[in-house]
Amino acid sequence: MRSPFNILFLTLFLALPSLSQALPEKALVPGGIALLAMPDYKEGTVVTFDNKQVAVFPYKNTWIAMAGISLSTKPGDYEFSIKHHTGITLNSKVTVLAKKYAEQHLTIKNKRKVNPNAEDMKRIDKERIRKKKAKNLRSDTTPNVNFIWPTEGRISSIFGLRRFFNEQERRPHNGLDIAAATGTPVKATADGTIIDAGNFFFSGNMVYIDHGQGIISLYAHMDSINVKPGDTVKQGQRIGAVGTTGRSTGPHLHFAVFANKTLIDPIYMLPKRAEKVAKKPQTVTTR
Repeated sequence: MRSPFNILFLTLFLALPSLSQALPEKALVPGGIALLAMPDYKEGTVVTFDNKQVAVFPYKNTWIAMAGISLSTKPGDYEFSIKHHTGITLNSKVTVLAKKYAEQHLTIKNKRKVNPNAEDMKRIDKERIRKKKAKNLRSDTTPNVNFIWPTEGRISSIFGLRRFFNEQERRPHNGLDIAAATGTPVKATADGTIIDAGNFFFSGNMVYIDHGQGIISLYAHMDSINVKPGDTVKQGQRIGAVGTTGRSTGPHLHFAVFANKTLIDPIYMLPKRAEKVAKKPQTVTTR
């Protein structure tokens, strides 16, 4: 059922950018983040966006719902659905704008990393199951969304780029690449629990960390891994080192973030670091 209260939710939502750097950056575009303030939140309330349950966490004197917006989302109106423990459901509208992402063309010397053989595909299929299980995990832990940078280095590739490997188009880039020397420490961006860790065909040495309620970080192409599944880690703790394993053209960390099973641009989760952050692609808005 709809309610006039959704106007209150929307008004608070629009005011969020001024709250604090401790919050992720609101970005109502494909690959971005939608935020919703809920001052009357009570335990047992379930918040969904695009039919997926989202994370809810306390912030100052209110509660915030955070939804990841899929890269495939079309411009238009979407809704947060807030189902209270009393059974009442409220809705708050969010307008997602269009965003144009650039292309990136890469040359991969190991052609099997572009066109895997039959044996490679058997391995890749098994790894897809592991990856799906990792990204779909949802714990009840209240997440800390005040992320830190996972490593030192320059951004060599941004989120959302349409990618061509040896001139063959593949899926858009779903993370942030940070170039650094092999062996540079990789740190947990926030407290969490290791979901999975190991070597993957395309991603090389990779780690997934559960931060709570569907917010998950991923670290790939590492030279080494210092954690194992089930380990509890603290923000800033070393989990591995930068490398060039898997499908990689040079030493770097591929850093990705999931929210409500959706890959989002990690730059919106990280503190500003202007001297090392590449300029974001132009946002194109439509009505």
